[in-house]
Amino acid sequence: MNKLLRILRHRWTDERDVARALPPAALQRIQAQVAASERHHSGEIRVCVEAGLPLSYLWRGASARERAVTMFGKLRVWDTELNNGVLIYLLLAEHRIEILADRGLNRHVDAAQWQALMERMRGSFRAGDFEAGLAAAVQTVDALLRAHFPLAEGQANPNELPDAPHLG
Repeated sequence: MNKLLRILRHRWTDERDVARALPPAALQRIQAQVAASERHHSGEIRVCVEAGLPLSYLWRGASARERAVTMFGKLRVWDTELNNGVLIYLLLAEHRIEILADRGLNRHVDAAQWQALMERMRGSFRAGDFEAGLAAAVQTVDALLRAHFPLAEGQANPNELPDAPHLG
């Protein structure tokens, strides 16, 4: 029965729910925040928001974490030159948050720091403020990337990945 309820929740949550949670103006602000961030470090930040999991994931009982790992590869976050890409993943149907960082940044950041960030995001999401939660995540990831991958004077970030949030 739980499997059926999960499938129904994911099928009922769709792009209209994403648009209500993050209207176009909010998505533009997040994109601008990512772009501004990447002018100060060599890392890449990708935000991915999905309404629900694909049916194949639901049928086999896959987790939001498994989907985030798939999207990490699909969106080529793993493919940055310095291995310092970060995926901020939000699954609306379950209000699940996952943050995946490539090995370059993960060497410097422990699991407790990532967990603390996700807890702050959950607070915003519980209050229904998805933009604030994502903005706080981008700000925290920005600070980590500035600390560990700052740009040298006059150096520019090659912007290897799109700044706009990916909606699925």
